[in-house]
Amino acid sequence: MSDAKQPPKVTDAPERPKHGPQVRGHGPMGGMGVQEKAINFGPSLRRLLGTLRPERPRIIAVMVLTSIAVVANVVQPKILGSMTDLLFTGLLGAMIGRGVPAGTSLEAVVAGLRARGQDTFADMLQGMSVVPGVGVDWDAVGRVGLLALALAVAGGLLMWASGWLLNDVVNKSVYRMREQVQAKLDRLPLSYFDRQPRGELLSRVTNDIDNIAQSLQQTLSQLLTNLLTLIGVLVMMFWVSPVLALIAIVAVPISMVAAMVIGKRAQGRFAAMWKSTGDLNAQIEEAYTGHALVKVFNRSAEVEQAFAHDNEKLYTAAFGAQFISGLMMPVMFFIGNLSYVAVAVVGGLRVATGQMSLGDVQAFIQYSRMFTQPITQVASMANLLQSGVASAERVFQVLDADEQSPEASGSLPTPLEGRVRFEDVAFSYTPDKPLIEGLSFEAYPGSTVAIVGPTGAGKTTLVNLLMRFYELDAGRITLDGVDIASVPRSELRSKTGMVLQDTWLFGGTIRENIAYGRPDATEEEIVAAATATYVDRFVHTLPDGYDTVIDEEGSNVSAGEKQLITIARAFLADPSLLILDEATSSVDTRTELLLQRAMAALRSDRTSFVIAHRLSTIRDANVILVMEEGRIVEQGNHEELVAARGAYFRLYQSQFSGAAEDPDAA
Repeated sequence: MSDAKQPPKVTDAPERPKHGPQVRGHGPMGGMGVQEKAINFGPSLRRLLGTLRPERPRIIAVMVLTSIAVVANVVQPKILGSMTDLLFTGLLGAMIGRGVPAGTSLEAVVAGLRARGQDTFADMLQGMSVVPGVGVDWDAVGRVGLLALALAVAGGLLMWASGWLLNDVVNKSVYRMREQVQAKLDRLPLSYFDRQPRGELLSRVTNDIDNIAQSLQQTLSQLLTNLLTLIGVLVMMFWVSPVLALIAIVAVPISMVAAMVIGKRAQGRFAAMWKSTGDLNAQIEEAYTGHALVKVFNRSAEVEQAFAHDNEKLYTAAFGAQFISGLMMPVMFFIGNLSYVAVAVVGGLRVATGQMSLGDVQAFIQYSRMFTQPITQVASMANLLQSGVASAERVFQVLDADEQSPEASGSLPTPLEGRVRFEDVAFSYTPDKPLIEGLSFEAYPGSTVAIVGPTGAGKTTLVNLLMRFYELDAGRITLDGVDIASVPRSELRSKTGMVLQDTWLFGGTIRENIAYGRPDATEEEIVAAATATYVDRFVHTLPDGYDTVIDEEGSNVSAGEKQLITIARAFLADPSLLILDEATSSVDTRTELLLQRAMAALRSDRTSFVIAHRLSTIRDANVILVMEEGRIVEQGNHEELVAARGAYFRLYQSQFSGAAEDPDAA
């Protein structure tokens, strides 16, 4: 284009030094993560249960099936008690019928016993339906036994169906939660990931969600079953004997107080346990990612010490949480056993006085066990529920994080010329530490703009703003006259190709990595891009050629080869804007010279921004911007800047005229 050679217009303003975001390092000795707040159990539990709302029809079906199963199970002790009464009264009838005339009534037998001074036995017989001389009615016993067996089988089948449905409910709900977290991560700004240790974030979206699934699966079914069983047993207990029911109920408030005291102490411990788990994961992830650096700098002992420290914290928190919550079961059993003994003693006395039948006492003792068991199980599940809610709160913190600004509805012109303007741009990673203030310049279509300067000058920040990885504090950036904040990020980035100094390859074939920006590219286009960027030269030395699978760390190709693949990826995408951030830093000098030719072809007819420390790679740039402390201090082409003998000249001299100057020299 005719104006491709025009220099960008530069308006300088006083700038502040760069102070980047407070980022946790990814080295082996990175700092610890952000401290978690104490778990807010009630609201978090309600929100967690709210995730099950879409499965309401299945939940209703689970409740109906569980209710019928509980009724079948609760009625069984009473039926078995009736069978015991049939056996016991039959045996007593046969026993007292010996030696008495046939047809003697029970009243006559009781009167005879009282006359002989056997008042206790007489009182017991008087309260029973005993027929002297008539033995066990085995037909009736068989019918009652079959009824009890049928109820047991029906209850078991219904419980199985309920559990199957509930398992489906929980897994679908957790599936949706994983989808929500994944979608949320796509909407979070880059600044969020700057503040989050990678291992900690991975722990939240993997370990914590798995713990939620496990907690829901193990608690929901048991909680529902136990609560319904508690209600059903309570009804049956009052039906059988109100007096014994009141004795058994005394254990409830004692159990509740014990559960509240123990649960309150365990609650904070579980939050600390999962916080420590995230910290340990972050430390392990950093240590293994930087394993080579750890060995090179002999920091194995320090890493082991850091691991031991985090591991000890996790051990202490987990031991405390599990120990305190583990007290729940023994305490509940102790209280339940006291209630059981009281019921057995009072029930025995009432049978002896004829106020209750033996079958009713047997049934009530079973109900007493059934009554304390749900309380004990619910209390013992409190630790698991608390652990799950603690994990849920950590996941909800991710879901509640501030998202990037909503997508705009504008659009870029087609075809795109590539005119880029920075207009009075201001930006800082933290509000109290300004980085860029009042920066303005214009890059004309088809020009190559090189950005140079010392480390920390704001070079990469400049292109990050152009890509909208961060939002401006003030000013605007336009592309062909359109404010980039007024168009969707996806549209802006679809027009831009970027090659970073830190190469990134995913686990897949070389072909798939090259075609990452254009999945619909043909085989011929992929090979052409690989040939133009000299990937084709080394691909044929690999066993499977373009089908060679690169592992997640890219350890089966060299650093330079990885960078060539990323350049081929940008070449194939054929973007309107091109950003090269030290794109040749990992290749040898000979390959760099070859790549410069490929880059020249890649940059033709498109606006390019090249960040470089090696000034030899940007001599042919149309315009070179020299940045210091977040501002542009010089601009011009190579010859003009060398002749000016300013900041660029000093950088050039440090690279090509011997030893570098001491930056602290007066």
